[in-house]
Amino acid sequence: MTQNTGKQDPHSRITDRILAELEQGTRPWLKPWSGGDMAKSGQTRPLRATGESYRGINVLLLWIEAQASGFVSPSWMTYKQAQALGAQVRKGEHGTTVVYYGDSTKTLHDDSTGEDREQGFRFLKTYTVFNVAQIEGLPERFHIVPESVPEVERIEAAEAFFASIPATVNHGGDRAYYIPSADRIQLPPFAAFHDAHGYYSTRGHETVHWTRHESRLDRNFGRERWGDEGYAREELVALSGQSAPCLTHT
Repeated sequence: MTQNTGKQDPHSRITDRILAELEQGTRPWLKPWSGGDMAKSGQTRPLRATGESYRGINVLLLWIEAQASGFVSPSWMTYKQAQALGAQVRKGEHGTTVVYYGDSTKTLHDDSTGEDREQGFRFLKTYTVFNVAQIEGLPERFHIVPESVPEVERIEAAEAFFASIPATVNHGGDRAYYIPSADRIQLPPFAAFHDAHGYYSTRGHETVHWTRHESRLDRNFGRERWGDEGYAREELVALSGQSAPCLTHT
């Protein structure tokens, strides 16, 4: 039994947010790159003010918000936590809703026996956090200086493999996708990825999508709109071939 203590249904809000990301072609749980501190500090999961990693659905929610708002730091905290550190959330900033699941019990009276009994239940609470980029006056430890991923991490065999494919690939921004109308692949810079494997895996995925073009395999599976059966089949094809280039690195 789960009780929701909020006025709005957080389950619906979370589901709607994830669906909105998917409709834009983004899979927020599969993002092996970031814009700075989050990857360069070695932390791939959002952090609480205590330095502890978030868990569960909150990881996904904060990833989505960080990507949408351009936050590069992995650290988040409540308004009161910022104040306790002598800092202040900037005026006009909007927080991000995260959730907390807990267990509790309540006493029920059983009319048939005339006795009281304890019944357990789970509850869901929501609260608001802010990224450290939205807060002024925080201690220096919350501001990590990003370092570039060294170019020596590039894999020579993988580089040669992709160089042999005549696909147009542009680097820049924070999204990875293939545009059929322009017949072009767009990727974040190599240095934005957590590691070389993440870059080549993502490039391999988009390169498989590149093969669907009408001038090549002319593959559409009857796709007519986002999310239909043809779309799903195309994603399965791209996923099945995504790790193939990594086999060149032994």
